[in-house]
Amino acid sequence: MTATPIAVVTGASSGIGAATARTLAAAGYRVVLTARRKDRIEALAAEITEAGHEATAYALDVTDRAAVDEFATAFRSLALLVNNAGGALGADPVATGDPADWRQMYETNVIGTLNVTQALLPALTASGDGTIVILSSTAALSSYEGGGGYVAAKHGEHVLAETLRLEIVGTPVRVIEVAPGMVKTDEFATTRFRGDTEKAAKVYAGVDAPLTAEDVADTIGWAVTRPSHVNIDLLVVRPRAQASNTKVHRVL
Repeated sequence: MTATPIAVVTGASSGIGAATARTLAAAGYRVVLTARRKDRIEALAAEITEAGHEATAYALDVTDRAAVDEFATAFRSLALLVNNAGGALGADPVATGDPADWRQMYETNVIGTLNVTQALLPALTASGDGTIVILSSTAALSSYEGGGGYVAAKHGEHVLAETLRLEIVGTPVRVIEVAPGMVKTDEFATTRFRGDTEKAAKVYAGVDAPLTAEDVADTIGWAVTRPSHVNIDLLVVRPRAQASNTKVHRVL
């Protein structure tokens, strides 16, 4: 009897992470949900279980290396890791940006991804058919004004994925990078502007159908379920209304 493949999803308490957990559970994975907000992931695990799938919640801060290493001891074999934890803080120009914001974005997006990937890579390799997904952003590929800190962090994540793919070629582990453009979720822009819902709303003002968390989760689900010999190195996904980070069609 074939064991149910296990997928770890970081940042699973909301948005793209939560939607990805639901998508993977429906696709037949036993999902392990990690995030700092224990109540959120426990509620999501219960929801997924009630839907007839398998899910476990584990409270985890990906920037805490000791905690990540302890978490990793639970896995001798792992089919899939989705590095989703991350986020943006502020939209100040480089000249006045807060170094603390830059540091926090780098720690979460880059070092957090590094911590979890390093800790779980042995289990992914031991599976004989492992997949690592790194959820970056179109900010990883081109810059925009007011986005310097986030762009720098996402560029770091992009290079991490690219370098890891070079270094582990020949092993049974794929490295997939998914880079979404404008995605409207409940928390991303609000967190970026520290709870200022008016500023957050302006990000999406006049945009006909920005991406949803479910759109991105569907993309991730498609990429990881390709045959083992197929690697989707980089998948950029934007809403139709967005041609680039700085070119968005708005009807105001």
